[in-house]
Amino acid sequence: MTVAAEQGSRSRWRTLDRSGGGLHLDLLLYTGSTAFAAVTAGTSTLPPHRAWGVVATVAYLCATLAVAGQLLARRHRPTTPLAGTAARWVVTTAAWFGAAVLPLVLQSVERAAGDTDRAQEEVLVIEDSGIRLAESGTPYLTREAIAALPADERLLGYTPYQPGMALFGLPRAAVEAWWTDARIWFALATVAALALAVRALWRPGRPTGRTGHPANLLLRAVQVATVLPICALTLATGGDDLPVLAFCLLALTLAGAGRPGAAGVAVGVAGALKLLAWPIALVLIFWGATRRAGLRVAAGALGLPALALLPVLLVDRAALVENVLRFPLGHGLVTSPAQSPFPGYLIAAALPAGRAVAAALLLAAGLAIAVHLVRHPPRTAAATALICGYGLLTAIALMPSTRFGYLLYPLALLAWAPTLTTDRPAGSFPQPAGTARRQGVDLRT
Repeated sequence: MTVAAEQGSRSRWRTLDRSGGGLHLDLLLYTGSTAFAAVTAGTSTLPPHRAWGVVATVAYLCATLAVAGQLLARRHRPTTPLAGTAARWVVTTAAWFGAAVLPLVLQSVERAAGDTDRAQEEVLVIEDSGIRLAESGTPYLTREAIAALPADERLLGYTPYQPGMALFGLPRAAVEAWWTDARIWFALATVAALALAVRALWRPGRPTGRTGHPANLLLRAVQVATVLPICALTLATGGDDLPVLAFCLLALTLAGAGRPGAAGVAVGVAGALKLLAWPIALVLIFWGATRRAGLRVAAGALGLPALALLPVLLVDRAALVENVLRFPLGHGLVTSPAQSPFPGYLIAAALPAGRAVAAALLLAAGLAIAVHLVRHPPRTAAATALICGYGLLTAIALMPSTRFGYLLYPLALLAWAPTLTTDRPAGSFPQPAGTARRQGVDLRT
């Protein structure tokens, strides 16, 4: 990803986002989200999704009406603060609370009251892993223990996450209440990481953003990472991907701020939770290498996942391998239910030896990205985010077993890229002061 291509992508996105002061895209976002939530409420076969759809439809509809009112106010008086960026932040925050936080809390309360169909299976898996971690020192069951479970419970016996994810199940191990639901803690971690990222990019009183980018770019990125139905639905019903995504976005933000060590720590936290963060960590290490900071990035990016794995490895290595490697690769006692109809899954299902073909395509794509990283490592945080976004999008499309919900990663990464600082490429130097002044550059900024 060259700097010119990166700047071109940012310019096109700015042009689209400026239409109607950003309100046209807001209206499209909330209108489409209303339709998605309504369809989910009426047609989903998953009870948590239907329950989410009922609440989220109202929230998105209210946001749609609010934006329509903002557009009318702006048409009457273009400079009205009711249609400004601050007002759009208010609508976004309210929409997120209504479409994600409120249904999350409602489902947690209903579940605590005995309604057992108010959480996706991953919530149960992570809470059980937290209980096992507290009792035995490992969140994983052995292959023999899983085989001893009833056939219809073996899938829930697997914990295909990194050991750090079990920490979100520890509150449930201590006490059974609505606030110990793992989703509550997913949401808190997500808010904390995103708040740190937003603070690094924009501070009150500086409407153009700390990095000089328009604040509406940051608003749009936050909308994609929070309000977009694929994210709001995931947080309310399952939630485990959102803290992983949030810490990855924080890592990229810290990279843009010129803090490679902190960026490594942030992506290392994500990698200690889920394997999906590891490719992002790898790309960040390449970015760090262009600034002679590769080891500083790697210390956190690789060190924290290793620290999370080590105690579990010492307690029961076989259980770790069974859950984290064998099951995701299709060699467990049961197969993953992740079967969204992306190209990789369709190839695996339709062609002779289709799974091998899909795996070969995925490997070829991975090698192509690796070669690109070696020959053209990303020199800015924005370029890093774009490579991560497009790379994960390619991987999700080609994986034989994947979920539609995983698209939240590339979508959020690609939306976040324009908000990042276009930091100076490694090896470049500022122009002489006189030349810069003749070109109208204020060296004090």
